[in-house]
Amino acid sequence: MKKSLRLLSLLAVATAGTMLMTGCGGTATGNTASASEQKVTVYSADGLADWYGATFENFTKDTGIKVELIEAGSGEVISRAQKEKSNPQADVIVTLPPFIQQAEKNGLLQKNSLDLSGVPAESKSPEGMYVSVVNNYAAMIRNTTAADKPDTWQDLLDSKYEGKIQYSTPGQAGDGTAMLLVLQKIKGKDGALDYLSALQKNNVGPSASTGKLGPKVSKGELSVANSDVQMALQSIKADKSAFEVFFPKNNDGARATLALPYVMGLAADAPHQDNAAQLMDYLISKPVQETISGSALGLPVRSDVTPGDENFTALKKTMDGVTVLQPEWNEVLTDLDADLKDYNTATGQ
Repeated sequence: MKKSLRLLSLLAVATAGTMLMTGCGGTATGNTASASEQKVTVYSADGLADWYGATFENFTKDTGIKVELIEAGSGEVISRAQKEKSNPQADVIVTLPPFIQQAEKNGLLQKNSLDLSGVPAESKSPEGMYVSVVNNYAAMIRNTTAADKPDTWQDLLDSKYEGKIQYSTPGQAGDGTAMLLVLQKIKGKDGALDYLSALQKNNVGPSASTGKLGPKVSKGELSVANSDVQMALQSIKADKSAFEVFFPKNNDGARATLALPYVMGLAADAPHQDNAAQLMDYLISKPVQETISGSALGLPVRSDVTPGDENFTALKKTMDGVTVLQPEWNEVLTDLDADLKDYNTATGQ
């Protein structure tokens, strides 16, 4: 399951404080970490920990390079890297759009030299600043034991769901931002604000992490929360969570979602740049991409990988009849500050 700011050390158990001290290799003037230091630090949006575990362990066996992982909400990952800009701790940054575009804009990434010939154009930066590593989609989840299951956006406004709905905060969490964008696409910007304002009477309140909401839905504390397909299906499989994925119908009866891949970039002034390049190359390699549906419940980004496992079949079935929206993320980023200000005004959050 996702946990905010979770630290994973594959070959040793370490406290967060110990990791932060040992991870201090970069400086404002460049990379000064020991060339012989066999480690790489990943800052990642939460959700891929189960897949990371086995994948990073195999990488360490192959290369001798230990991987240390810090997980947080998508926006928090970038905020943390921004605060450390004069003394970088991260080597690889993995987050959701538009936060990866924000990282590029703020000078937190550098150009990588990966061979991305197997990756389609829409899944990588034309400037070589980032590349998708796992394809994913925004979604909602609902408790499976409830007698009444909402199926439309309008259903969620019913007073019977007062205090039973929660979604992660746009601007802080990638999934929460995606929920706002989906509503903008299907209802228009003003319509989305009107809807979210009306939803406030049922909304429990802000949440910086989408991953914290799933357990609440599973326990019945919440009836509905936002999520994403990969995270939700992974939790259902690994944790036997008592919820299911759904895509609420709009007024016209159509269901829509947003493409929401996990995207990785090489951190600017990465303390262990060579190790980071090896890890990124490993994660985008064909053999590793072939494990994504089976192990992570996500979809590979390489065009030359077509898994045939049962998870892949289940994923494709989940998406049947759902329109996938593909935003222009740099345009989203340009408008994001204004959109979030309007959102905060409309909802009082």
